Parts: sequence; structure tokens; C-alpha cells
Amino acid sequence: MAETLTDPLLGRLIDGRYEVRERIAAGGMATVYLALDKRLERLVAVKVMHAAFGRDSEQGEFASRFRREAKAAARLTHPGLVRVYDQGTDGDLSYLTMEYVDGENLRTRLLHESTLTVGESLAMIDAILDALSAAHRLGLVHRDVKPENVLIDEDGRPKLADFGLARAVTEVTSTSTGTVMGTVAYLAPELVQRGEADARTDVYAVGIMLFEALTGRQPFTAPSAIEVATRHVHEDVPAPSTYAPWLPAEIDLLVLTLASRDPAGRPSNATAALAMVRQTRAMIDEPTLDRKADPPSGTYRLVDDADDDADATTVFDLTPPGSTIALPIGLNEPLFAPVEAELIDDDPDAVAPARSRPRWTLWVVAIVAALLLTLGLGAWWYNTQGPGAYTIVPPVTEKTADEAQAILSAAGLNAIVITEYSDAVPAGIVIRTSPAAQERIAKNDTVKIVLSEGPRMQIVPGVVGKTEGDAIDALSKAEFSVGTTDRVYSDTVPSGQVMSTDPVADTSVRHDLPINMVVSQGPQPITIPDLKGLTEEQAKAQLAAFNMNVITQTGRTLDVNKGEVYKTDPAAGSASTRTATITLYVSEGKPQVQVPDFVGSTVAQARALADSSGLKVDISPQWNTFINGPETDNKIIVAQTPDPGPPKVEVDTTIYLKYK
Repeated sequence: MAETLTDPLLGRLIDGRYEVRERIAAGGMATVYLALDKRLERLVAVKVMHAAFGRDSEQGEFASRFRREAKAAARLTHPGLVRVYDQGTDGDLSYLTMEYVDGENLRTRLLHESTLTVGESLAMIDAILDALSAAHRLGLVHRDVKPENVLIDEDGRPKLADFGLARAVTEVTSTSTGTVMGTVAYLAPELVQRGEADARTDVYAVGIMLFEALTGRQPFTAPSAIEVATRHVHEDVPAPSTYAPWLPAEIDLLVLTLASRDPAGRPSNATAALAMVRQTRAMIDEPTLDRKADPPSGTYRLVDDADDDADATTVFDLTPPGSTIALPIGLNEPLFAPVEAELIDDDPDAVAPARSRPRWTLWVVAIVAALLLTLGLGAWWYNTQGPGAYTIVPPVTEKTADEAQAILSAAGLNAIVITEYSDAVPAGIVIRTSPAAQERIAKNDTVKIVLSEGPRMQIVPGVVGKTEGDAIDALSKAEFSVGTTDRVYSDTVPSGQVMSTDPVADTSVRHDLPINMVVSQGPQPITIPDLKGLTEEQAKAQLAAFNMNVITQTGRTLDVNKGEVYKTDPAAGSASTRTATITLYVSEGKPQVQVPDFVGSTVAQARALADSSGLKVDISPQWNTFINGPETDNKIIVAQTPDPGPPKVEVDTTIYLKYK
């Protein structure tokens, strides 16, 4: 901890923004600090690369590669990946700011628990591969997958950190020193031999981590890191059941496939590896999943708990498991080759042959032999170690695979072909080579041809019927972007639901093709028309254009004739929508009233009663005017038609009265 207290970066404000508060850890490539982002007021992890990677002529190249790898890592968005927020330089410092994960790393957990249960091991590897899958889909390779780079938050969720840093350092150091950066316990053979890495390199490291989680040990150990790396090249990873015989064959097969020495024997990427892990998990019973191997006997700690520098170079019997070191590229042979000893005759009685030639002849022969030896050694050096041992990789980009192989063969080089998706290069055409064109390469060495498969094709997911938000989420999970979104009225699709997509579901399209959507706005708004005075049939015909649900009720009114609409609900002029419900009120005629009893009342009383009842009266004498006299207000009503009482009659009905 004394080193931490004297760290010159503590308390420093990096790039005017990040206030360094605490040193978290140090490794072979960088030191990590806890810092406060003064601009956003949040805690972040700041990884400061060691000054050794930015010295002298390599400084510009490293900074460039460091920025490129950081930007590529920042494109990754996955809950299982530590987010990269920012990168930059401050004086001679190259730094990276990342999400701060408050917890421990997998190395710490393995140190404390030694082994994990089968279920815990598979769950951990499942999460790591799921995160790696997001990177591999974008063509990114981690190159330094190891327990130190698996951070476990307070909720127990693993997150993978440090994408691209090993590559940035390796591309600089390998150019000048012929070395590759990596953690020796997890280095794939092809990375050790040729400095080459693809998605299968990460899969190999995951396989080694699974072996370690299950057995509590790494598959290869040796007194030096170089010898460990050589064992990765020349030896197969042992089956985990070698150390825990109860482990099922399915686990052995999984580990040996993930950690196959031959890259062709491994799953092609993390997605394929993840499918294999889940298939294996489904084949194992629960008691086995809950079981864990006994810790190796006679174990010892490879990292001191008091040391915050888990990646530091320290002298142990074995290389610390998380050390990131530089290895020479090309460990193809065993470390120690036998040396032929010179044959010496130890017989003291042996008789030397008589000298029969003059001394000057021996001198000539010696000089010629020396010249020939010198020329031979020179030729040997020229063709094996000197300029004659190398050639230049010819350019083969934009060629077909056959054309490229023919060109490389003519240049005395071998070729292997791998494929990858490309949005820019047509299928069947060479994208690039490794080593690149015009780079120096040993004669008869192998050039990797990267051939385009064309753009990656994906199946459009079905999102019709989903809400707009759910549809966007589904398209995003399938790695599609949303193009245009048209909004239209619909009588049948609820507002906010997707009606159609272009291209349609289950179509195979380019992964970068935007998906256009048509989203419903629900039924179209309308204004209720004035239907008063129309017959029921006329009103229904007009409402049919709005696809409305019509309910008919009847009533009596003085406003319209029988059979005509006298009002609607909602009322005329009200706002509504297509397909809504409307009630028509159709007249059954005028209102009906009870016929009062007019008999016995005077003519004046009868007229007043008729007016108050909404009726009309026709008054005439019972016999004739001559007999009963002319009508006067005081004449007495003696008969009426219709009679009083039910049935009712319509308003304005005429009642016929007789007086005398």
C-alpha cells in the first residue's frame, strides 16, 4: 500500500476532467485508478497505459492504435461488457475511462474458493461468451480473455473488460521486437506461433478458464512463461476428468473442444461456443451441476493479497496466473535442441598419417577450405537468416481466392483462406491478407487470405402486432436499425401497434438494411353529421361510410314525422372516430296523451281542457243549431268522440264534441 500512497497520479486532474482518487490495480500494460468525472459527477475507472508503450518512435503509432481500439471498444453495448466512456492523452499519458464496477474479479474469487461448482462454472462461461458474442458480431477480438479481466459486480453479474488493449500493444511491439502481448496461461497456440488472433483465439482462452474453474488449476505449468507458452503449442489440454474423475464426458468434450490446439477444431466464434455450452448444460443432471471438485492438494497462493498489483511481474515457481507478458512470436520448436558433439579420438597410440605433401599445398588447401566455408556459411546465413530468407507479400486484394493463391504460390508462399463478412467488398473477393501486402515474410511461410462473404445476412423478425416500443426493441436485439416510420389511421389495428414492415418478417436481408415500419394511429377522427329528418335507412347509409356501429332507439317527438331521425348520441357536430358507436333516435310519431272526459263541462271549459292536453276540438250541436241553438261558452257538452280514457291519442288529434 506504500506504493499507492506515493503514486504521483493520486490527486491529479487528468485532461482537466478526471480527478484521480485511488489506485485500484496495476498490470503488465496499465495501471487502473478510481477517479471522479468532474464533468458528469460520476465515478469512473481510468486505465493509464505504462509509459513504456509510448516511447520514442513508437509513440505516435501506439497512440493511433490505442485510439482506434478504444473507439472500437466504445461501440460495444452489452450488459456483460464494461462500457468504455472516453479515451485520450494528457501529456505523455495515454488513458482510457471506463465504467467503474464495484466488486471483485474472477481471479479473486478463484483464489478464495479454488474451484466453482459445475453449474457456477457453466453460468460464468455462459455470461462471458454472451458478452463476447456481441463483440465478435462486430468483428472485434479481445485477445486477452482471463479471470483478471472478468469483473463481478455486487449482484454477482460478470462483466468483461479491456477489449482491444492487448491488440493495440501487440501491434506496436510486434512490429519492432517480434513479440506478442498476452497472458501466458490463456494464450492460444496460433497467437504464440504466428501472432494471429481471431474469434477462436478468445474461445480458446474461455476454454482454459472453464478448465481452471472446474479443477482449480491451469492445464499447463512450467518454471518459466516461455515454457508454458511452448506447452500450449505442443501439447493438448488434458481432460478435466483427469483431476476430477466424477466429471461427465460432456464436460470433457466441451472443454477439449473450446481449447482445441487446432483453431479449426474450435467453435468459430463466441456465439457458436455459447450454443455448445448451453447444450452441454441441458445434458447434465442437477446433482452434478451442484457439485464441485476438491481443491488441488499442496496449493499455494500465486498472488499476495496485500499486493494490489495482480498482474505484476513477480518471481514465483510458476508464472502468476494473470501476468500479461511479451512473448517472441514463432515458438514452433521445443526450447532446447540437441547439439552435435565433435568426435575426438582419445586413443593415445593412434598413429598420425605420414605427411606426403609440401607445406605450401596444405596452406592452399586450408585457405581454399576457409574461403569455401566462409562462402558456405555466408550462403547459409543469407538464405536462412539474412535477406535471402525473406520475401515481400505481393498485393492480392480485390482478387478471387484462386487468383490470390496463384500469386502467392508464384512468390514462394503458402496460403490459407478464411472468410469474414464485408459490407464493402463483394463476396468471393480478397479483403486483405495477414501479413499485409509489401510486408516482409519468410520464404515458404503462410499468408492468411481474408476472403469476403459479402454482407452478413439476417432474418427480419416478426414485429407486426407489437407496440412501437416493443418492435424497436425486437429489431434492436436482432441488430437491425429502424428506418422510416409511417403513421396511418386504421379501423382494425389499435393505436400504437405495428401494422406492417418493409422488408416483411422472415425475409433474409443485409444486416445493415434499415427496417421501415407502418404504425397505426387508430380509427380516424370524424365529426358526427346532422341526420335529423332522415329516415332510418338514409341515416344508416350515411354512417356506413364511417364504418360506425349503429344502435337504433325509438321515441315520440313533434319535430319530425314518424319514421324519421329526430336526434343522435353523440349529437350532431360532436367529435368522434370511425368505428365508434352511435345511437339513432327514430320517431314513432307525435307524443300521445290521455283523452280527458269533456262530457258535463261547458264549451269554454272543453276548449281550455283541449288546449292544455295538446288536443284540438270540433264542437257542434247534438242535433242541429235550430233545436239546440248556436254555440255559446255556457253550452253543456253531452257527448264526445273518441271516448275518454285509454287508448291514448297523438297530440293535435281532433276530439269531436256535442253540446245542447
